[in-house]
Amino acid sequence: MNDPRSIRAHYLLRAALLLGFALYIAHLSQQDALHYYVAPKLARWISLCPVPLALMAASLGLQALFGKSSTLCDCEHQLPRSVLRSTALYGLFLLPLLLGFVLPDRALGTAAAARKGVSLTYISPEEGREERFAASSPYQEEFAKLAEKLDKQPVITVHPEIFSETFGAIDLYKKQFEGKEVSVSGFLYREQGANGDSLAVSRFLVQCCTADATPFGILLDPGTQISLPADTWIEVRGKLHTAEFQGKAVVQIIPETITPVPQPVTPYVYSNADSVAAWDQLTDSPDE
Repeated sequence: MNDPRSIRAHYLLRAALLLGFALYIAHLSQQDALHYYVAPKLARWISLCPVPLALMAASLGLQALFGKSSTLCDCEHQLPRSVLRSTALYGLFLLPLLLGFVLPDRALGTAAAARKGVSLTYISPEEGREERFAASSPYQEEFAKLAEKLDKQPVITVHPEIFSETFGAIDLYKKQFEGKEVSVSGFLYREQGANGDSLAVSRFLVQCCTADATPFGILLDPGTQISLPADTWIEVRGKLHTAEFQGKAVVQIIPETITPVPQPVTPYVYSNADSVAAWDQLTDSPDE
């Protein structure tokens, strides 16, 4: 059995940690910064967490200060007896909490993309059929329908709401989109190589939280000259072109204009369950 005084001390430490996390989440919600860490659907639920966390902290604190020794529960687990072990245990929770408060809230950029490796393809290796925008599998049907709509545009605007789906359709039908004009925004990614820098306009695709964020990029033509630093948000307008990069056929953009733009409020992109319906809603053109 653990000593009641030891149990009270651990209760207070746990209450302080729970309260700290409640305050941190409330801070992120107040600063509208949750989207830097989790997807919007998940952010709505996480923003509610400060209330139950604060209630649990209050409950533990009250038990520690005013609870009878006979009612204190150690759940039949041996608590750390030394200061060193207690510091190691609670430090696992305290360190990320302190880093959250100290470090600035900002979007992932070139450093994270370099560690993860930027993906330049958006679909499985399976190619589309030779017929224009025909699907060779049920998986490709949505891409084929979206490709038909994209092909009718004089300039393909890559909307953040269907970023990966748009380039998925373009990637699947590279030949059909050769020479088409496109407009896309993202952060400038630079990768140093033996033949000079490789440049890409990039976005992070987030499924749940930034821990699973995947960097996707569209290469700019190797002859592109740009003096802007990495992580600058840019809007690129140019023509699509299929080229070979590191032994793979990838879509590139031959830029006509590159314009610095402000970082959007929501810098990440997310998968869309129905990209065709989303395109119709974004363009108000369901009959296209």
